[in-house]
Amino acid sequence: MVDLHILPSEVVSRIAAGEVIERPASVVKELVENSLDAAADRVDIECRGGGAVLISVADNGRGIDASQVEMAFLRHATSKIASLDDLVNVHTLGFRGEALPSVAAVAAVEVSTSTGDGALGSYLYIHGGAVKQREGRPRARGTTIAVRRLFRHFPARLKFLKSEATENGHNAQVASQYALAFPSVAFSLLLEDRLALRTPGNGDLRDVVAQLYGAELARAMVRVESLSDSPGVTGLAAPASLSRSGRGHQSTFVNHRWVRSPLLQRAIDDAYHGLIAEGRNAIVILNLKVPPDRVDVNVHPSKAQVKFAEEHTIFRLVRDAVKAALADTRVATDSRYLSLPATGTQGRWVVGEPLPEPPSAQDSAIPLPDSGLLPPLRILGQVLGTYIAAEGPDGLYLIDQHAAHERVVYDRLADRRSGRTPEAQGLLQPVTIEFSPSEDAVLATLIDDLSKMGFSIDHFGQRTYLLRTVPAVLADSDAQAIMRDMLHELSEASRQGRFERLATTIACHAAVRAGHRLTQEEMRQLVRQLEECAQPRTCPHGRPTIVRFDSTQLEKLFGRRA
Repeated sequence: MVDLHILPSEVVSRIAAGEVIERPASVVKELVENSLDAAADRVDIECRGGGAVLISVADNGRGIDASQVEMAFLRHATSKIASLDDLVNVHTLGFRGEALPSVAAVAAVEVSTSTGDGALGSYLYIHGGAVKQREGRPRARGTTIAVRRLFRHFPARLKFLKSEATENGHNAQVASQYALAFPSVAFSLLLEDRLALRTPGNGDLRDVVAQLYGAELARAMVRVESLSDSPGVTGLAAPASLSRSGRGHQSTFVNHRWVRSPLLQRAIDDAYHGLIAEGRNAIVILNLKVPPDRVDVNVHPSKAQVKFAEEHTIFRLVRDAVKAALADTRVATDSRYLSLPATGTQGRWVVGEPLPEPPSAQDSAIPLPDSGLLPPLRILGQVLGTYIAAEGPDGLYLIDQHAAHERVVYDRLADRRSGRTPEAQGLLQPVTIEFSPSEDAVLATLIDDLSKMGFSIDHFGQRTYLLRTVPAVLADSDAQAIMRDMLHELSEASRQGRFERLATTIACHAAVRAGHRLTQEEMRQLVRQLEECAQPRTCPHGRPTIVRFDSTQLEKLFGRRA
């Protein structure tokens, strides 16, 4: 017999909190959305300890009436919907009435709020989900909510948080996205007492982009605007030459709600098709205006996903609007990542390109068995500008020149961890790079490892740095693009695996690419270097560097053997 029982209210609250609050950035998101729903035109955010120690969000919005402050922390209490019909006509960012009680279930919360109507403001202290202190306090119109010791009594969630810098990167991403969604709101962000972001709130999206990503990118972006208004789309799109390895610079909003939509991503990719290198991603900021009853925002606990009633219409709308914007500019193919190097084995490769599955034992050619060093090989030539053909004592060998060079470069870089002096190349002129708040947070965790690799980076302002040297293997590469790609690749890396991931990313950029023609001497040199590697049969990603057709396989292919 099954023994049924009702869960205690404390357990229910923590289950609900687990659905809404994944990490500190989830709290930042919920509090910022509340501020925006309260018609604030200024939002100040502060995080300490990656948000686990303190998250504070202060605004100048409408505030909460003194008689309703406690009610705001009851589950399903909301000012944003009143009936079932309202669920299909949502005009606000938050509406479920779960955010504040969920936060209070896993942290200590202080609230200071005032409606600004002349009455005394209210102060509330909540701990363990219960009100511990309440009193009247003077305050200007608006609300400040301070969340302290997040997950302190929720160890199952606390132990899965990443480093302070990584969590701050997520916090910065939330602030950045809502600054882009609401350019008429002035945002500020303090991370560990350091100003990471300040936007003017003047309504000009391009000014927000300049604060986040730099004036150069802001100038280069073109305006996107559809012919129709409802549904309609507006925003900015960058030329393909300013692409990135990840989608971190693709911001999509639906009625100013920050969403991650595969449909919108496909529409963006389709608009840039043929203009951008494979594995690269465009920089776009788009706000889609859709009648509330034609989009479902209630399909995910964190409201990060939406479902459209007319997906094909939305897809075509976004694709065509971005295409039209790009057609009005002289958009060139990203030459930094498609042009072939003129000489030598130095080349650049597209980070993030999907890796093919390794050949199986049933295929005609198989990877070399795990049995020591490579056999002596005689170079025959190059196939398709990608593979080196060589003859060995027991058959024909094909070497993937990019994978092989990746292994060579990776082994050299990884050896730097032993304390050997890095092989660095000074730049003729220091490169000035301005990072976004989230990139800046990741960079803070990598300075020591980057120094071991041969990078010399000096702080030169709020989020601006001077790059003076790079690893010698990257001397002919686009240093700024590589730095941004590395920060994207390493944004989620654990502290233990960060050095190896960094070496892998640099090796991928430095390795000669597929399609680059090599001389006989360059092929011989690459094979000799591969032979000296400790693990010559795979690249750092685990992909085979070399496959073999033995004499029996060749005889079968030519019908000499059954």
